[in-house]
Amino acid sequence: MMSFDEKTVKRMTTDILELLTTHYGGGMSDELFENGLDDVQCALNDARKWHEGQVRRSGEPYLFHPLRVSHLAARHWMDFPSVIAALLHDVVEDTPMSLDDVRTVYGDEVALLVDGLTKVESAELSREATKMETYRKQVLAAIEDVRVLCLKFWDRIDNLNTIDALASEKQKRIAEETREIYVPLANHLGMGYVASTLDSLSLHVLYPRRGIGYEQRVSVVKEGTKSFLRQEKARITNACEHEKLGALLKDRWRPFSISAIQQAKRGFTSLYTLEVQVDRVMDAYLFIGVLHSLYPPIPGKLRDHLIVPSHHGYQALKTTVQAGEQRMRVEVTTRKLARFNESGVLAPGFEFRRENFRDLMKSLTEGESVFDTQSLMLASKTIQIYSPKGESFVLPEGSSALDFAFDIHENLGIHACRAKINGQTRLLKTRLLDGDQIEIEVSAQAGVLPKWLEWAVTPKARNTIRRYLRNNVKKS
Repeated sequence: MMSFDEKTVKRMTTDILELLTTHYGGGMSDELFENGLDDVQCALNDARKWHEGQVRRSGEPYLFHPLRVSHLAARHWMDFPSVIAALLHDVVEDTPMSLDDVRTVYGDEVALLVDGLTKVESAELSREATKMETYRKQVLAAIEDVRVLCLKFWDRIDNLNTIDALASEKQKRIAEETREIYVPLANHLGMGYVASTLDSLSLHVLYPRRGIGYEQRVSVVKEGTKSFLRQEKARITNACEHEKLGALLKDRWRPFSISAIQQAKRGFTSLYTLEVQVDRVMDAYLFIGVLHSLYPPIPGKLRDHLIVPSHHGYQALKTTVQAGEQRMRVEVTTRKLARFNESGVLAPGFEFRRENFRDLMKSLTEGESVFDTQSLMLASKTIQIYSPKGESFVLPEGSSALDFAFDIHENLGIHACRAKINGQTRLLKTRLLDGDQIEIEVSAQAGVLPKWLEWAVTPKARNTIRRYLRNNVKKS
């Protein structure tokens, strides 16, 4: 068994408190801030007391797990109640401490978060049914407070990083569940970095030999391009200094994923991205001008997601240039937007479509199954479409004109008869493409048919169609 490492506990605790001070020290009154720090220290003491003597399968003292989860929470702009909940997230499941105890000491807000992270226990339900009820519970809690899901992401990242001690079959179940549930949920919250991290860690569990092979390939490419990158980054830095343009250059190597494996044979071009952070949006465009004056841009590779964010809110300018013998991907964003791209809904100032998220989450719990995991995965890839007035809407990739009608309003969907897509009359089953402008034509009589279930893909549309058909069968 591993000995308890007091130095590590102290170092991690100091890091957590420093992160909270950096993020919130200037925006709270001295009294509130000091009370928050005291509560965090109290939660650490409670976690230490209640988990005393408990070890994980690896033999590691259990306290390190909630410490690492709370450290991730603090790193990603989560507040005092969230960090406290992270420290206590397993006490209700694994110790005599009850949810009422948590509520009495730390209040309703922390208790809500801890409860959202506590698994459903039932002697009557099967393991699979219990798992689905746990998803449902987490999603219902997230409708009220999205921090529940964010804390679950940090919990799952740490579990995947320390999964080796578990039996192989259990490892695979956890990895598959992560890719099926938590990766799409992270995407929905604008947390692309978190989604790719969860996906990569899960795939390493499911395909360990492929993962090792991929990491070895990346390592070889890294070593072979070390001198090239040092030279080219120095060249770019010098050009920026000449233009008095501040720019932070960072290497980003592609994490293990299905698409990364498929494209890895292309080498450096598909594995590496030069990430550039500047102070202002205008500086991002200035940097692209400087870059393209140094290297020829590859036609058709410039993408502007600063003005119109990509799916799930990612904001950056993307280009590919010919740097000598290498084609090099470059992404330019601001320091502020870099926080958005990493932490999504948690980053200060991030514009999150809370109503859209709540509608999706509600529809996932209103279907015929306990929790509609298939629709969740489908909805994680999105398109952006427009109404005749230019209002933008986000729908799952593969959505039909019928899905758009139901997304606007239930009555519009029920009475829809045709659609105009980019000015052309089309059937309701027509699949929409990113950027389409669409108008729904209606009839006085409701036209809902059973075959509409084949045309619709969104949970909201399918649930409404089923409900309408069921009610009308009863009436007849």
